[in-house]
Amino acid sequence: MSATPITDALLMSVHDSDPATAALVAAAQHYFVPVYRPRAAVLDHGRGARVWDIEGREFVDFAAGIAVCGLGHADPELVAALTAQATKLWHTSNVFLSEPAIRLAEELVAASGFATRVFFCNSGAEANEAAIKLARRWATAQGRPPERRVILSFQGSFHGRTLATVTATAQPKYQEGYEPLPAGFRYAAFNDADAAAAAMTDGDVAAVLVEPVQGEGGVMPAAPGYLAALRMLCDRHDALLICDEIQCGMGRTGTLFAHPQDGVVPDIVTLAKALGAGFPVGAMLAGPKVAEVLQYGAHGTTFGGNPLAAAVARVALRRLAAPELLANVVRQARALRAGLERIHAELGVFSEVRGRGLMLGAVLAEPHRGRAGEVLDHAHRAGLLLLQAGPDVLRLVPPLVLTDADAAEGLDRLRIALRGFLGG
Repeated sequence: MSATPITDALLMSVHDSDPATAALVAAAQHYFVPVYRPRAAVLDHGRGARVWDIEGREFVDFAAGIAVCGLGHADPELVAALTAQATKLWHTSNVFLSEPAIRLAEELVAASGFATRVFFCNSGAEANEAAIKLARRWATAQGRPPERRVILSFQGSFHGRTLATVTATAQPKYQEGYEPLPAGFRYAAFNDADAAAAAMTDGDVAAVLVEPVQGEGGVMPAAPGYLAALRMLCDRHDALLICDEIQCGMGRTGTLFAHPQDGVVPDIVTLAKALGAGFPVGAMLAGPKVAEVLQYGAHGTTFGGNPLAAAVARVALRRLAAPELLANVVRQARALRAGLERIHAELGVFSEVRGRGLMLGAVLAEPHRGRAGEVLDHAHRAGLLLLQAGPDVLRLVPPLVLTDADAAEGLDRLRIALRGFLGG
């Protein structure tokens, strides 16, 4: 049986750990399908932007469960909402109604400013799958044949791991070995309006699927005017604009939704991650042009709109939309950017820092490109949870409740990690 791949350096840290950690890591290697490469720590509990492993080691969290834990860990109001609902009703399926999902849908429609209906699911991939199906069904209702129901997405994108969403993900590394992939997808260069226009000249594109800030593609924000250009192209060719805000939405970029920063109104928005603040939930928001397309039996899910998830998401939505939280995102984003600039001035390790709000990518300079994973190993040892976005980019997506002390301590630990990485 193949073991879960773990770097030699981290295996050494396991050997230096206490027996409980070593035993659990060994069990994970033995029993999990080996599709992940976890750090050799067993996380146990958290509070705000700090987490602790079972040995009591503290970590500053600049990862937030891949931009999920927007309100940090063990938030008392989220815990109260979950436990209150847990004493009442866990699951009904969509054969019956429960109040939390109805209220959440109502609140999302109001918060969005464009949507009129909501479909609930369990993850970002499912939300994008629903959006793709909605776009195809909308094109079908217009009388378009299958060959004129193309979904256009962009190089560097990431939209999920189902067969349809991994095909929409214009990165071959996620697609290799899963052929034959579903038909009807096309790709264009990101942030190139002329390339998008060329991809739509045949009039066969039913929808354009785009992230206002690409996450897995290197934390790459849409250039000024780019989303507006896509909106104009969609209007010209009678195509839908779908904004994938699974990672960049829910306050992450300093506004509740990311697309208003670009002055566009999409037809569909997909959400997940921070919507549940750590509890699995996804949503597809449908604007008036497409809200009535999917009728009885056209799509479904067993767990979507689960009362537990909806109860938590209602609290998360209200908190993430609060002006004081969004102001904190803007302020802490400035602090992290300034800290990264100071680190670069000292160590000369970055070529640029990009992103929006608390979704930042620090791009490694030559000769360090391709070694982001090594930096993450050093960050782990320094007591910092950090992510990468491809082999060249350190991704910082901390909880949106990050405090001044958390930001300062996290930056100090990142500096220590980078010094270790550079051998100094």
